[in-house]
Amino acid sequence: MSTTSPFCQPISLCPSLPSTARAKSKVYNTNSSLTGTARLLASSFSSRCLRNNWRFLCFKDDKSSLNHNILKTEEDSSPMEPEPESNQPNVNHGWLLNLRRIFRAEAEAEAKEWTVPWTGKTIVQVMLLWMASFWFVGSWIIPFLAHTSGFRKDALTFRGQAFYSLLTDVAEGIAGIGILHSCLAPFRPLSPNWFKFSLKGNWQLDVALGCLMFPLVNRLSQVNLNLFPMLPPAPVTVSNVERSILARDPVAMAVYAVVVSVCAPVWEEVLFRGFLLPSLTRYMPVWCSVIVTSLAFAFAHFNMHRMLPLVFLGIVMGAVFARSRNLLPSMLLHSLWNAFVFIDLMK
Repeated sequence: MSTTSPFCQPISLCPSLPSTARAKSKVYNTNSSLTGTARLLASSFSSRCLRNNWRFLCFKDDKSSLNHNILKTEEDSSPMEPEPESNQPNVNHGWLLNLRRIFRAEAEAEAKEWTVPWTGKTIVQVMLLWMASFWFVGSWIIPFLAHTSGFRKDALTFRGQAFYSLLTDVAEGIAGIGILHSCLAPFRPLSPNWFKFSLKGNWQLDVALGCLMFPLVNRLSQVNLNLFPMLPPAPVTVSNVERSILARDPVAMAVYAVVVSVCAPVWEEVLFRGFLLPSLTRYMPVWCSVIVTSLAFAFAHFNMHRMLPLVFLGIVMGAVFARSRNLLPSMLLHSLWNAFVFIDLMK
């Protein structure tokens, strides 16, 4: 939509006078110095007006002022008569149609997807670098720092394991956001609707409805196993989180609660809903972007046994984000889901 608002100038109806009266009015209003050619043009213009009962000339306020003045002069030169009663509904109808076009254009502009200044190359670059940094930080950097500091992960206590997980998750999140910041640096400043985080808006009901989906998401885990029975069974292992819960270590449990309910939702939502979902709208509709992002979100957890529930959860969080254009609701919903799973483990 153009930055300058359009204005519409109606051209009044050409009066339907008798031919003799029309000829006299032309003689009266026409300068005596007009040549025969000019009079012929004026007559042609009048006949065109008779054929077209009315029309609109749409122009921008910074252009076509000369044309507007010319048309106004032509109107002033014609005899002023009240428009026929039968044509008034048509004129009103024309104005209504024109207003509808303006309102429709404004609505489309407001509903327009994010303005994506980068291409698919940047999208792929960010995601590949994020996956590489996620693996490199978690598998090499943090273990190397722990080893050089004289700590062995296997020998750590429950609290030590919890703080180790917190350090790893924070480092992975910082690395991912740092990659995002670096790759998008050439495109700054970004428009205000990118990475929006605000308490304002009517998103509370969306989050509440999303929370009602949690039992269904949990149920989809069993459906996932029934749909893909050929998958190898998950190894029966006890995670560090479950060990700390079984040991009833309050400090370790509190640290793990921070990891799963604060750290992970923040950087995962910034990457998947904040960056990937809007970026994909450059090439596909919003609903397609929500589905593709949810698939990427599920694959990023590297757990085929929970693929279906994670995809569904990603769709719910993506829909909430797409409706609000705000990262806070999706982060909150993600955090509440992780807290729901954590509390379920404590039973």
